[in-house]
Amino acid sequence: MEGMAVRLQNLRKSFGRTEAVAGVDLEIADGEFFSMLGPSGSGKTTVLRMIAGFEAPTGGTIELGGADVTRRAPFERDVHTVFQDYALFPHMTLEQNVAYSLKVRKVPKAERLARAREALASVRLEDFGTRRPAQLSGGQRQRVALARALVGRPKVLLLDEPLGALDLKLREQMQVELKAIQRDTGITFVFVTHDQEEALTMSDRIAVFNKGRIEQVGTPAQIYERPATPFVAGFVGTSNLLTGDAAEQVVGDRATYSVRPEKIHVLKESAAAEPEHDSATGTVAEVVYLGGATRFLVDLDAGGRLTALQQNLETSSEDVAALRGSRVRLQWHRRHNFPVPHDPSTHDPSTEGPLAKDPAHT
Repeated sequence: MEGMAVRLQNLRKSFGRTEAVAGVDLEIADGEFFSMLGPSGSGKTTVLRMIAGFEAPTGGTIELGGADVTRRAPFERDVHTVFQDYALFPHMTLEQNVAYSLKVRKVPKAERLARAREALASVRLEDFGTRRPAQLSGGQRQRVALARALVGRPKVLLLDEPLGALDLKLREQMQVELKAIQRDTGITFVFVTHDQEEALTMSDRIAVFNKGRIEQVGTPAQIYERPATPFVAGFVGTSNLLTGDAAEQVVGDRATYSVRPEKIHVLKESAAAEPEHDSATGTVAEVVYLGGATRFLVDLDAGGRLTALQQNLETSSEDVAALRGSRVRLQWHRRHNFPVPHDPSTHDPSTEGPLAKDPAHT
């Protein structure tokens, strides 16, 4: 692959007898917004810390821009890390905070001031340079932390769950801001998160981590629409896994299939099955009103449970609540059945039984 920003080969890290990272191979191209997604303890943050130089690998190699930096100190690597904790100096103005690393490197005052103002402009805070951190909102402080990282013009910016401390609305705004900043600067972003929607929203590509290994690497659409393992299907968004007897009755064979809730239509039990569609009858066990949509949990006559998501185009919370306990037919086009390979090395108890549980309710 041309223009490689980061290459990891058989990267491993053990803490005593615990293998936190168990042989990771990964390539990240120049200018990518690349996310490492996974639950707590999956190894993603440890990989980020090894790229930054804060942790020494037990084995394997780390290359940045084609150079082996495995044994180099953090300050010898052309990367910068942004953490959830902004760690701004409260007694300094924003310009002084952003310019601080340049001052340490003895960059002339006029140049560091110009570069600090340029970095603040890149995060849309060009008029805030004389303010202090206490005068800013959480989102503005996060953008200052980004400006401070960008001012050194690193080849790679490492972001360790930087939006985790923000409330939902602000976090969603910052997701859009971050992607715009990355696009404008062209710097490679390597972003660690456990939030599936966050990764899907911002990333060019995603690596899904589980138990110290990478389960799948792909674009957001590939990860969501074509999960490579049961773990990915269950972790990224809400997914239904049809397998065994239920899959044989509904789909026609005993393989494991993933079908996303928004692909499923909730119809009256008496509705006729359409050509090229699969369908299953069942009883609505629970109804979850989400404002713009409703989530239906349906216990199938074939066994197990499917989750369906339906937009509330003309319905209210009272309308959908009345459907609890009713008989329905679930129907979806066969092209939305995606076969999921079974990988015993990535066993996930949430995928046991005829159908997986709804991850939102486990």
